[in-house]
Amino acid sequence: MVGTAVDAEGEQTNDQNVDLHEGIKNVQSNNDFETTYNNLKSSIEANQNISVVAELDHQQNAENAGMELRPTRIIMFGNPNLGTPLMQSKRSIGVDLPQKMLVWEDEDGTVHIAYNDPVFLKDKHQLEGNEEQIEQISNTLQNLANNAGGVE
Repeated sequence: MVGTAVDAEGEQTNDQNVDLHEGIKNVQSNNDFETTYNNLKSSIEANQNISVVAELDHQQNAENAGMELRPTRIIMFGNPNLGTPLMQSKRSIGVDLPQKMLVWEDEDGTVHIAYNDPVFLKDKHQLEGNEEQIEQISNTLQNLANNAGGVE
């Protein structure tokens, strides 16, 4: 089915096994859920180089389906000046773009900020070059997460 969709043959590899939590950065917030999420969104909106693309409230969606879920929201954002060169190098990385951060509260009330590690994505998609963009994205994501969570 994939081959038909992209007019190519699928390829199975054994060298890209992913361990649990590999490729995911997690920052524990010192703030409550709402403060963390609002800090994150405000930081993104205040940064002229990135813009919010979409937001999704998983808790609300679960509630709409008659189910319960602790506070969980994802915000997607991007900077085409950084993302486009990555996709020009390896189109498959578009599956992981735009960037996204998940803010969630665990069972003991601890709030987490999780996001894809850009270095892992570089390896996952076998990008060659683009070190400057990957470093800039990594630094931005880490700074956003730390600021949102009140982490130094």
